[in-house]
Amino acid sequence: MIKELIYMNGYGLYVWSAFAFTLISFTSLYVVTKIHYIKEKSKFESKFGSLDSKKAEVARTQIINREILSSTNNI
Repeated sequence: MIKELIYMNGYGLYVWSAFAFTLISFTSLYVVTKIHYIKEKSKFESKFGSLDSKKAEVARTQIINREILSSTNNI
């Protein structure tokens, strides 16, 4: 049973190598994206600082900001 799953009628090497390649590619893409996000976030915070509650409320009332921030609520 297990051997049949691993060998897959002779196509196992192709299938499992493609699966491993995809898994490695997605993992590396996630890691690279996460690293870039952290760098950009720290650059933003060093340049602009964090928003206080008064500025955040003003930003939420503006139409363009509501469109941009529609998916997040944690400013």
